[in-house]
Amino acid sequence: MTRTSPGVKRIAAILDFLADHPTQSFALTDLVRALKLSRATAHALLTGLVEVGYLYRTGDKTYVLGPALARVGRAAAQNMSPLQVAQPEMRALADEFDVVCSAFFLEGDTIVSRERAASISHVGYSLPLGTRIKLMPRSLPTFFSWQPEEARERLDRAEPPVSAAQREQIEAAMQFVRDKGFAVMMRTDDAGRQPDSLEAFGSETDRPVTILSAISPTETYAVSAVIAPVFNGHGRIEFVISLMGFTGPLTGAQVSAAAEDLKAACHRIGAFLA
Repeated sequence: MTRTSPGVKRIAAILDFLADHPTQSFALTDLVRALKLSRATAHALLTGLVEVGYLYRTGDKTYVLGPALARVGRAAAQNMSPLQVAQPEMRALADEFDVVCSAFFLEGDTIVSRERAASISHVGYSLPLGTRIKLMPRSLPTFFSWQPEEARERLDRAEPPVSAAQREQIEAAMQFVRDKGFAVMMRTDDAGRQPDSLEAFGSETDRPVTILSAISPTETYAVSAVIAPVFNGHGRIEFVISLMGFTGPLTGAQVSAAAEDLKAACHRIGAFLA
């Protein structure tokens, strides 16, 4: 593994420290003491950062964040998109598992398709980005397993009303998602299809799809989608990434293997957001 330069770490420590105290200014002595730097090293780094505008040296010889750094921060804030980080991860997953990999955001009661990557087998996949799908009860575990009370409130006001058996299945699926970190949508017929987001997430028509609450390594499943969440820095789901369009049935072991790779990608994206 490539090792980070000590100089880079020290510069980052200075900038992080000042960013953590944005309303204060600090003298050289303060920074030496707080960051455990030698006086000579701290002075050289501070002088260089002032010269390029990343820090500003005030009239009383203390330091604050500089105007050049503010410009960089504004540009990053205005243009930063989690999808820029997600897209190469999604491309790798699509190619690895020969599927369509899509990012879905929840806006109120609507699931919106914002990004996707398709393998060579699915280059004709035509569902346009921006497709909006009504959130159905069976898809609640993909977005609300870590907010079960909110999921239950949505179940209480669902139209048509959710039966006791459906509620029990959804509760079990939420527990599965919390335990495993991913959701599995399975077709309950054996017909192979092209990936269909309306099928995977639910539509107003009754498609033959269910969300699983358990999987067995040796059992075979007609998987409609494997879905995992990307968490933001506040511990809430920012969006979910799904793998759809598997070319044949999968064993439970294969489902779990795909899910682990998907979860790892979601974790890396979440680390960027956090």
